[in-house]
Amino acid sequence: MAGDETKKTGAGEGAADRGDLAIGFGVVIPARELVERVSRSSGPGGQGGDKVSSRVSLAWNVARSGAIDDDIRARLRERLAARLTARGELVVHAQASREQARNRAAARRRLVQIVREALIPPPRPRRATKPSRGSVERRLGDKRRRSETKRTRRPAQRDDD
Repeated sequence: MAGDETKKTGAGEGAADRGDLAIGFGVVIPARELVERVSRSSGPGGQGGDKVSSRVSLAWNVARSGAIDDDIRARLRERLAARLTARGELVVHAQASREQARNRAAARRRLVQIVREALIPPPRPRRATKPSRGSVERRLGDKRRRSETKRTRRPAQRDDD
């Protein structure tokens, strides 16, 4: 299996060993749900620039994933709506490096980061509170003092009656 890029694993090995992506919040994306495509990267590449496929595109179908429950799926679809394709896929591209392996790692990191940020629970709604009597009095006092300062700066009014 010298040319094989996929690694076969036993049942007892961890998520990282299988190529699964551990996101956090109890979510692990199985490697079988990730679709990886390689293509030629844009920009200069030297001698092998037109021959080497170093750009990596990593896709994960949020809509059909069995790794997440319906609540998480709904949150991801809402928060990632602008990034999802019409089929419900989240696609990440990496082409910063000239090495396919580095771009593959970068694409995986980026996918984890995007999904993790989308899974952060929304903040609790703000509870409206009434300003304290002291804070209202301080604010009004400050307004009076500022008004008085500005009034004393005005030129004196003449009475022409």
